[in-house]
Amino acid sequence: MAFEDLLEDPVIQKYLHELVGPKGMPVAAAPPDGEVTDEELAEELGLELNDVRRALFILYENDLATYRRLRDEDSGWLTYLWTFHYENIPEALESEMYRLLEALEERRAYERDNEFYLCETCGIRFEFAEAMEFGFECPECGNQVETMENTRLVDAMDGRIERLRDELNVDAETETEAEA
Repeated sequence: MAFEDLLEDPVIQKYLHELVGPKGMPVAAAPPDGEVTDEELAEELGLELNDVRRALFILYENDLATYRRLRDEDSGWLTYLWTFHYENIPEALESEMYRLLEALEERRAYERDNEFYLCETCGIRFEFAEAMEFGFECPECGNQVETMENTRLVDAMDGRIERLRDELNVDAETETEAEA
């Protein structure tokens, strides 16, 4: 898939934005063909050199860019020539989705396995042991904490987990067996 096609996909745009942030997005959204220096990108895009370098390093850390160093024979200065590798984006996104799935499953288990109490006044949530330790009173305001129903949260997580599994073609039974 060509850079241009990838960059038109809103999911990929959001992924790149999450990686490099608003200051780095012009760098991520304008990958040149072939090699380019950070100075050339900064000048071409009208950006601060440090913002360009930060974005390039983040792309490098995520296997979306590589660099080649050249040493100037006369001055001894190093020049970094950057190449973008956006063909790795689909694989990186899939990896992110697996990490998200795992984190959601862990959080769902935590929500299911614990009983929670809430201070309606302060909005602070306590696990049962914490609430018991405080005599079921909020340590901030002294009000009684009430049992908190988290079924809607767990249901929302179940829906999100199911959609992720469908998208990743992960069978819930296979996943459950792997955890055992």
